[in-house]
Amino acid sequence: MTSATATDLTSRPWFFCGIGGSGMLPLALILRGLGASVAGSDRSRDQGRTPEKFAWLESLGFTLFPQDGSGVTSSEQVLVASAAVEDTVPEMVRARELGCPRMSRAELLSRLFNASRTGIAVGGTSGKSTVTGMIGWIMTQAGRDPTVMNGAVMKNFRTPDAPFASARVGSGELFVSEVDESDGSIALYTPAIAVLNNVSLDHKSLEELRALFGDFLARAAIAVINADDPESLALRPRAHASLTFGFSTEGDISVDAATIAEHPTGIAATVIDRRDGAAVPLALQVPGRHNLANALAALAAANAAGLPLVEAARALEGFTGLARRFDIVGTSPSGVTVIDDFGHNPEKVAATLATLKAHPGRVIAFFQPHGYGPLRQMGAELAEVLATRLDSDDVTILCDPVYFGGTVDRSVGSERIVALVQGHGGQAEHIASRDHCADRIVALARPGDRIVIMGARDDTLSTFARDILARLA
Repeated sequence: MTSATATDLTSRPWFFCGIGGSGMLPLALILRGLGASVAGSDRSRDQGRTPEKFAWLESLGFTLFPQDGSGVTSSEQVLVASAAVEDTVPEMVRARELGCPRMSRAELLSRLFNASRTGIAVGGTSGKSTVTGMIGWIMTQAGRDPTVMNGAVMKNFRTPDAPFASARVGSGELFVSEVDESDGSIALYTPAIAVLNNVSLDHKSLEELRALFGDFLARAAIAVINADDPESLALRPRAHASLTFGFSTEGDISVDAATIAEHPTGIAATVIDRRDGAAVPLALQVPGRHNLANALAALAAANAAGLPLVEAARALEGFTGLARRFDIVGTSPSGVTVIDDFGHNPEKVAATLATLKAHPGRVIAFFQPHGYGPLRQMGAELAEVLATRLDSDDVTILCDPVYFGGTVDRSVGSERIVALVQGHGGQAEHIASRDHCADRIVALARPGDRIVIMGARDDTLSTFARDILARLA
């Protein structure tokens, strides 16, 4: 990042409305790391959820306020708010009254990202956070001292002093970040390297996604593209230069399928560079073929940034994963394993269930929809995944969608998904209250079961998973 940009961004005080959010927190950490004065508020803090997170932020020097407008006191402050924050929130009202400049989360991130000499942007419907964490770890191990912006806590960077390490502030000229297509803000980034994991239905129609991701590739000096995903590969002509990855032999960075060895907590394979035939061993500490695919994306991106494949693979073997990405909470004395997972769209849920079903044992899948809007958009596809990727003795339990306030239409809920799952021949139950879901899960659990807690936009799901494990013990 240029010194002029850093000075420009740190010369005024900042106020983050929703500072504890998965996209806001790492951005606040990066700004604070550059020397800016940062304050904020969060509805979750006012409601008493995840108090340890906000206590940690205060220990770092962030000044936190109730979400009542009291923290916005000067026209000098720059207000940062995500697109999800309503104009009626007191901070928004007060900022308008004072004439404070306002930036969206994505506008601020893109300014930081675009000011770096080498930006690696990770896009796609699924796998962004994991691939971002993998690239960040590889580049850190390679001595490139990157700044890393992630939507999830990266276990490799987590310490007792940094329990919520979803960002890494580096002094190098490399900036690694996941970028979001759900609000169209991916259009703001100009990466040196653009990584495209996949293109599938989530928040937008496929037509919109094709345009957004195609333009994303066209703005990059080099595009790293998933050769296994037809939608992604179809956008390759938009790229100025490209490097592909995948299980298919069409991928420049691929694997020898005969060498893939899956384990409950990891996966190994020989990586093949199809350009020169080089074979590199890789053993990951995270399980599932989807994580092997994520690793291929990260290796290809690191290679595009000039790192030899063998060095990148060696570094990646030390990657320990992300919080809430197939995060094994523990196993009870009776042999029931509880897993905390971010799966919230059809592709992510399918990947999680495939990892579970690669090994013996019944699955109890709990799913908390991350909003009423997304449930309407992708409910049919989600129900099909839950019905077809699980066996007849597995069971899915859904509570009502997460709702923290606002004016969203709540007429279509989890009952519809359960009916669709049952219509496909799957076992599913709707229990409105999450607490009552926990009671049902504990009553159902038997030795050898795997309980997976899935959902997004709610940090308390991790506490929910830990509480279930404690009750089983």
